[in-house]
Amino acid sequence: MSIYLTGILWVIGAAALGALIAYLVRRLGGAEGREANNGAAGQAFTIVGGLHAVLVAFVLISQFDLVSHAQDSSYLEADSLVAATWAADSLPEPTKTRMREMSRAYTVTVAEQEWPKMREGETPADTGWTQLDKMRRLIAQTEVVDDWQVDRKSEAANQLWQVYQARQARLSAASDGDVEGVVWFALIFGTLISVLLVNLFGGTQLRAHIVIVSVLAGTITLLLFAIYQLQNPFGGGARVDPVAFTAALVRLA
Repeated sequence: MSIYLTGILWVIGAAALGALIAYLVRRLGGAEGREANNGAAGQAFTIVGGLHAVLVAFVLISQFDLVSHAQDSSYLEADSLVAATWAADSLPEPTKTRMREMSRAYTVTVAEQEWPKMREGETPADTGWTQLDKMRRLIAQTEVVDDWQVDRKSEAANQLWQVYQARQARLSAASDGDVEGVVWFALIFGTLISVLLVNLFGGTQLRAHIVIVSVLAGTITLLLFAIYQLQNPFGGGARVDPVAFTAALVRLA
């Protein structure tokens, strides 16, 4: 099912539930004294709704930052790998040829083996780490004969270190993006309280009241749906693709 259709169904369902609650409260709860409660209910809603809005905004922004960081890390990892390979082109054989072959193999591993695992929320195998360590040892064991090759060897080693750091950041983003259960509890329970508090207000007509409650419920649910979809930067609604590694493979051909 399309993510957009799923989101629409979530919003419609929440709006319908909110409308049903508003209708039942007005029909079965009675209107006596409700308008007199507007002042106290307004103060309570301001505090509860404000705190809930801050929590939703904080979590949503954090998830957006996680997606952006995951994308930046993937590009840094791929670009650093290409830079390390280009630096190794100035080193003597067989390092030059082996480094290019190993870089291509690493790129294929990330794009075709690790990415599907990350989309499913699973931990990739250690193949990529093993390949990266082999490249590091290859560069470290290469004997150089002049200052230019010394500089290129140092550059290749530094770029591989950046590959290591960016790879670690990418894998951490794939595994650490889930919102904690206690936070989900606060988000969902806060939504219920906010929607229920609106029903304490009086003075509006039944139809207007139903529209107000349903819009509030649908809007908050839309934000919760966005948070849910952004938990895994490589799957769900965010879906960071291995474009950087596809481009790197072309440059390493």
